[in-house]
Amino acid sequence: MFYKLISKHIRDKFLGANLSKNLREQLNKRSMRVIKGDTVRILRGEYVGIEGKVERVNTERSTLSIEGVQREKIRGGNVKVQIHASNVQIISLNTDDEYRMKGTKKTKDKNSTVKKEKETKKSIAKAKEIVKGEEA
Repeated sequence: MFYKLISKHIRDKFLGANLSKNLREQLNKRSMRVIKGDTVRILRGEYVGIEGKVERVNTERSTLSIEGVQREKIRGGNVKVQIHASNVQIISLNTDDEYRMKGTKKTKDKNSTVKKEKETKKSIAKAKEIVKGEEA
C-alpha cells in the first residue's frame, strides 16, 4: 500500500479521533490521536454504539482493534474487526503517558495573554521611573 511511503509522523495524523463533549470541556481540545488503552465509542458502520478499549493500533492502515468487536469466520473461530480511527469517538483517555498528558493541560483564556502584556508594560514603566530616580 502507499501508506508505507508516508513518514510515520505524518501517518500519526491520520489516527486522530474527536473527543466526547465532557473531554472537550476539560481539555479545551476537539480531537486527539488514539493510542492503546483509550476507551472509544464506534460512530459508524456495522458496530455503531459499541464502546471498548483500544487493544491495538495499526499506523499503516489507520485502524484500531477494539475490545469486543469481533466477526465470526466461515470455518469457525473469531477474528478482530479493524475500525478506522475516523469512525470512533474517544470517551476516556489512557493517562499513563506523561508526555501526552502534559500536552493536554492548555488553558483557553484569551484574557490571560492581555493581562500579561499589561503587567509587563507596567513593570517596564516602573523600572524606567526607578532608573530616572537614581540618575537625579
